Amino acid sequence: MPDDRLDPEWSLLLAACSVAPPELKRERLLQLIQQPVSWQRLLALADHHGLNPLVCQALSCVEPAVPREQMQALRELQQTNLHKALLLSRELIRIVDHLTARGLEVMPYKGPALAEVLYADIAQRQAGDIDLLIHPQDLARIRSAVGELGYSPHLRFTAWEERAYLKSGYEYAFDGAAGPNLLELQWAIQPRFYAVDFDMDGVFRRAVTIDVAGQPMRTPAIADLFLILSLHAAKHMWGRLVWLCDIAQMMSRPDLDWEWIGSQARELGIVRILRVTMLAANQMLGASIPAAAEKVLPEDSTSLKLAAEIRPHIVSPDVFSVESASYFRLMMRLRERGQDRLRFLTRLAITSGPSEWAAVRLPGPLFWLYPLVRLSRLGARFLRG
Repeated sequence: MPDDRLDPEWSLLLAACSVAPPELKRERLLQLIQQPVSWQRLLALADHHGLNPLVCQALSCVEPAVPREQMQALRELQQTNLHKALLLSRELIRIVDHLTARGLEVMPYKGPALAEVLYADIAQRQAGDIDLLIHPQDLARIRSAVGELGYSPHLRFTAWEERAYLKSGYEYAFDGAAGPNLLELQWAIQPRFYAVDFDMDGVFRRAVTIDVAGQPMRTPAIADLFLILSLHAAKHMWGRLVWLCDIAQMMSRPDLDWEWIGSQARELGIVRILRVTMLAANQMLGASIPAAAEKVLPEDSTSLKLAAEIRPHIVSPDVFSVESASYFRLMMRLRERGQDRLRFLTRLAITSGPSEWAAVRLPGPLFWLYPLVRLSRLGARFLRG
């Protein structure tokens, strides 16, 4: 999106997070700071999009031009983020050690682990929560084990619901002493109705070892991360700029195996999702699309249209409803194969979940009727627009 269509705060935010060479970035920042800037709004945008550390780092390079009070506020936010990152890292190590000692295989893949992989510093990515990939058959044992550490499920399911949720859902959130939804266990990348049947066993086989706060642990290989994070961003309509910053970091890495990424994307039917994600990172952050990526993830006219459509949503203060008919239509357009669009529609229509189980309470023997509940609720939602 050209700068003349953006307000000063967004222009400054994008310049601070761009992957431009340091001197060019510095010149651009100095130019933008000469405009009237609402620093309060800039800080609010940076916080909402998970970019406080990156903005603080970028503006430190032009510190004399930044109002002292605002630079101090950014440094205080960075210090707060460092404390939270250290807290999460310590808790992550405690959880992983506790589960490993019980013979349970888990892998961190966002949070402190992702900060180490992409930025080589747990404080350079805004801290949020702890995400662990697990094997679905281990959920009951892991739930019991993290309960010993003080974590309790955010939602509770009946036996019937949990069996169904392990097949159709993808994550289980836990509340801890430091707050709600502090720990998320995930056995899939997305809910099943998105119709991207990711090889999770392969992700575990290809995992690599990294250090998080000095502790070695396994995390997905960088090529797997590129697929996983692109799917995650698309699922949420690329609604937080930090997700594109992560993608931009990966696009610049010489060790990314684009041939393998391309073959996986074709097999899963997500070439267009990856292409739109790369285009967004290119157009908003200046990330170059490598020639190898151009070859295996070719551009098409629909990708260009979709990339142009999502940019206004990213910079808009309005939240895009992921329960709306327009959202599901966009998810359909993101799939390049008719068979995947059909699977998406079919699964979307009949896959019940926690919202259906909460709306209508059926006894266990009648659990099989929930797809009808799903159909009726989905039809009512589409009629509303």
